[in-house]
Amino acid sequence: MNTAIKSVKISEQVEIGGALPVFIMGPCVIESEDHILRMAEQLKGIAEAKNIPIIFKASFDKANRTSIDSYRGPGLDEGLKILARVKQDYGLPVTTDIHEPYQVKAAAEVVDLLQVPALLSRQTDLIVACAESGMPCSIKKGQFMAPWDCKNLVDKFHSAGGTDLVLIERGTSFGYNTLVSDMRSLSIMRSLGVPVIYDGTHSVQAPGGLGSKSGGAGHLAPSLMRAAMAVGVEGIFMETHDQPQSALSDGPNMVPTAKLEALLDDLLAIHQAIGRPAPAQEADH
Repeated sequence: MNTAIKSVKISEQVEIGGALPVFIMGPCVIESEDHILRMAEQLKGIAEAKNIPIIFKASFDKANRTSIDSYRGPGLDEGLKILARVKQDYGLPVTTDIHEPYQVKAAAEVVDLLQVPALLSRQTDLIVACAESGMPCSIKKGQFMAPWDCKNLVDKFHSAGGTDLVLIERGTSFGYNTLVSDMRSLSIMRSLGVPVIYDGTHSVQAPGGLGSKSGGAGHLAPSLMRAAMAVGVEGIFMETHDQPQSALSDGPNMVPTAKLEALLDDLLAIHQAIGRPAPAQEADH
């Protein structure tokens, strides 16, 4: 028997697992207030033109940077103030990375979806803190994890009283500095009864591939996102930037905003053509 997927309500207009795919979009890191507000305005305009639900994403801190010299972001307090302005000025729900349990309470007062980064996906205290907050939470599957092992993540979250959980697939480590996407994982993860989002831009990342920073093959991300939508997911996560070549984090992976509308047209056409198939019957392998 197929496992029913419990949808996650993010805001009045955004439901992950509803009739429309949800797009989580924004720059990797908060570079400045001006840039974030400019990006939010642009993405809101695109969302309204395409009639799609979006969640604005930007990190207040990139705690997992390759080098000690890499830009990390404005920090918790300033970053949350900027994300609050995105909500206030543009009416968009927002999400951001949480790295430590103490950050959850402050973030939950601003963001609409707490995000556990892939490299912290097995941090029990962090998952428990997110669950106990009562907020919707997304957990990125670790690059080192098999998709069926996500059952343990779901169980941790639910055992701590959490009810609204989303899993995000962002590729699997394959040798050094390389990630690959196993499209089977999307069906396996969906069989756990939670919505699944495919992260196309991090899936083409080359972790540490440029020595003191990560590289990537952003030109491949659109193809993988189209494939994921054809398999059946509840939405797409993609980092986007108006000038990826000068972005302060993950520039090589991001979708330029100038190419965003054409990509969204493709993804929506695929979703309309196939709908969202039922999850696999079992999370076996």
